[in-house]
Amino acid sequence: MGLERIEYKKPAELQRMRAAGLVLAEALDTTVAAAAPGMSTKELDEVFAAVLAKHGATSNFLGYYDFPATICTSVNEEVVHGIPGARILQDGDVLKIDGGAVVEGWHADSARTVILGTADPEDQRLSDITEEAMWAGIAALASARHIGEVGDAIDDFVTEQPGAPLGILEDYVGHGIGSAMHMAPDVLNYRSGHKGARIKPGMAFAIEPMLVRGNIETVTLEDDWTVVTTDGSRASQWEHTVLVHQRGIWVSTAVDGGAERLARYGVTPSPLA
Repeated sequence: MGLERIEYKKPAELQRMRAAGLVLAEALDTTVAAAAPGMSTKELDEVFAAVLAKHGATSNFLGYYDFPATICTSVNEEVVHGIPGARILQDGDVLKIDGGAVVEGWHADSARTVILGTADPEDQRLSDITEEAMWAGIAALASARHIGEVGDAIDDFVTEQPGAPLGILEDYVGHGIGSAMHMAPDVLNYRSGHKGARIKPGMAFAIEPMLVRGNIETVTLEDDWTVVTTDGSRASQWEHTVLVHQRGIWVSTAVDGGAERLARYGVTPSPLA
């Protein structure tokens, strides 16, 4: 992907990406609120789809390489790309909800981890560290000269945490986004020694660390989508879409543009003009 052309968005196009991000934020808020033991993952997909329909937005997941749903629902050792279906959620499950929205041809992509009912403290720690690692990466983007600095910041944050070490998946990374969901450049979640693309206004990125409590080795199940840890360890995924413009950055899939969570890093996101 590194050889593909990077897309630079005009201000009006970034505004449409912001509109898609706000629809997606509402859809995820509603789906997370509905998630509970006893629900099926298919029911959650229906909740999400209804919010998109209410706003006249479309799903960038449904039909993507024949993916059959509007969200990915990955449970426990399932890391990413889980297909919603008849599975009934249980108390203590670690659920990753990954979804997207398209408004006037422009995309947003975001994911959250939800622990249902009574959380195992180590699962909660996994989710909390993954989420904060995402924000550390977003904060780094605000002053980064090259995209590789995002992965450096995520890696540094994760490895500095006390307690049992967590693994950072390397096979699945963030990406550019805009007129398509997956675009150049890749956004690594770990130190690679490569600077990567130079950051310029008009770029947009989906920053999405995925962490596991055990080994980072994964395998894809027979459905050709669901990715699971080979040792059965539980996983977490958090993701936001971030826009780069002339005056700074803006998290399109956060209602406040990321202001509250970025404040602890001394970063003030700048609204789009």
